[in-house]
Amino acid sequence: MAVRPIPEGYSAITPYLAVEDASSAIDFYKRAFGAKERSVMPGPGGSVMHAELEIGDSLIMLSDPFPQASTKPPKELRGTSVSIFLYVDDIDSVYKQAIDAGASSLMEPDDMFWGDRFGSVQDPYGHSWTIATHVEDVSPEEMEKRSQEFFAAMTT
Repeated sequence: MAVRPIPEGYSAITPYLAVEDASSAIDFYKRAFGAKERSVMPGPGGSVMHAELEIGDSLIMLSDPFPQASTKPPKELRGTSVSIFLYVDDIDSVYKQAIDAGASSLMEPDDMFWGDRFGSVQDPYGHSWTIATHVEDVSPEEMEKRSQEFFAAMTT
């Protein structure tokens, strides 16, 4: 049997987060987003060398920061250039759950012109999470009209 280039249970793209206090982050992601622990590999001094969490039908990997790693936690960078986009069945309840678990609000849920109810939070470790529920299929013509109205309203 040939070895699969992408192992069973993985997808082609998987976010990998550097997180200060990865053990605490794992607990937060369980409370905030219903994450399920797939595996945790302990590192030196009680650190997390590698962890895999399932959130919905997706996988996210994370670890404590290590000096030799190319990824740095947002607090070390004083910001982040990535937002993790999470589709859920009920954005309002997941947004509240994330806030209750310790996330900070970046944008309260609102209906968007492209057909998603959409909001965002920042987790206690500096990572940005965009959360959405698709509530309406919008035709390309209608989306163009709505986007023009949306951007016109932003400039006034």
